Amino acid sequence: MNKIMRALLRTVLVQLPLARERMESGVVYNPLSPKMHSDPYPIYRKLREKSPIHWSRLINGWIFTRHRDVDVVLRDSKRFSNDERNGTNVRFNPYADEARSMLRIDPPDHTRMRSLVGKAFSPRAVAELKPRVEEIVDELLAGLGDSFDVLDDFAYPLPIIVIAEMLGVPPEDRDRFKGWSSDVAQMLEPGTSGDDAMQAGRSRAELTLYLSDIVEARRVAPQTDLISALIAAEEEGDKLTREELLSTLILLLVAGNETTKNLIGNGLRTLIQCPELSQQLRDNPDLMDAAIEELLRFDSPVQLDRRIALEDMEIGGQKIRKGQSILLLIGAANHDPDEFDDPGRLDFARTGQSHISFGRGVHHCLGAPLARLESKIAFRKILERFSDIQFDRPPVFKDHIVLRGLESLPVRVRRRRITESV
Repeated sequence: MNKIMRALLRTVLVQLPLARERMESGVVYNPLSPKMHSDPYPIYRKLREKSPIHWSRLINGWIFTRHRDVDVVLRDSKRFSNDERNGTNVRFNPYADEARSMLRIDPPDHTRMRSLVGKAFSPRAVAELKPRVEEIVDELLAGLGDSFDVLDDFAYPLPIIVIAEMLGVPPEDRDRFKGWSSDVAQMLEPGTSGDDAMQAGRSRAELTLYLSDIVEARRVAPQTDLISALIAAEEEGDKLTREELLSTLILLLVAGNETTKNLIGNGLRTLIQCPELSQQLRDNPDLMDAAIEELLRFDSPVQLDRRIALEDMEIGGQKIRKGQSILLLIGAANHDPDEFDDPGRLDFARTGQSHISFGRGVHHCLGAPLARLESKIAFRKILERFSDIQFDRPPVFKDHIVLRGLESLPVRVRRRRITESV
């Protein structure tokens, strides 16, 4: 297709629906806009103020921006489905490739799968990982110089090593996991096409084949790892099928890696921009739990989710029809002034955990306890080790709207002297 035809097609499919949308409501939601990558929050604010429950012609679905509306939908698995097969003409499906994983199925299958996998991510099981996570963080930090890239040298390796050890993946294959995870995560983003889509498809196929080989090896010779446990797991007579097991392992790898990596990257970027808050955490390490929750709210690693209405209903004065798609803007809900005072301000003294960065209800993020543990240890040890952290070059966000994260985070640091840490 030549450039003229591509431009014409883009005008018909994107620009004309957006123009009509702007005329009707005075505001539009264009997930392909570069502004959505660099700083989506001003756009979220306009949507909340002018059209909080907004019909989008571009995605042929509803856009929810208020905290109370997003919260209601996330909690209600009886009236709202994660399975796009319940939708009518769903144009924007950021999770199409995850249709058979826990992410995209409803109870009772979701309940069965989650009960089997969830044992490895219970608070007690995660707490037992703390000493090893601390060792990994110390090892990674010890290998850093005075200038480094936070993502490549720290935030990427940390969750990859943790999940790889949980799965029983050989250390020499961890770098392959990093590439596979990044490529497969690209599948979640709208507009992925051409070479990016082909690479993502190849990586998913390679990852599936790799995990299939490990699964078959564990069936013959079980070990003390998560894959062996899932193969042997049985709950009320049900086991994970081979397809369910593989899709779940891919989900654990991608979601576990990307969420923690982006939480650390986005969070450290924010702390560098607010050095007084970094110092506050050094002086008051007991604030770290609250800081993690506030960083999750302030710049969520996951910016949106989707549901399908299972019946006709009315929410916020709008009539929602059965089968219609609902895009839930988590980032917008986390900045709703009706829920958070002065939401644009980072405040470690906020009480409660009403952000929805890890979701709500039956689909609340399975790995949330692990992500919290990893990020808490990471931030604590980074701030203990370095008395000053500065950007080496301006950070740039990826052109993503689902998983919000940086391309890179190059920094310069000054190490704390012994007298500074006493």
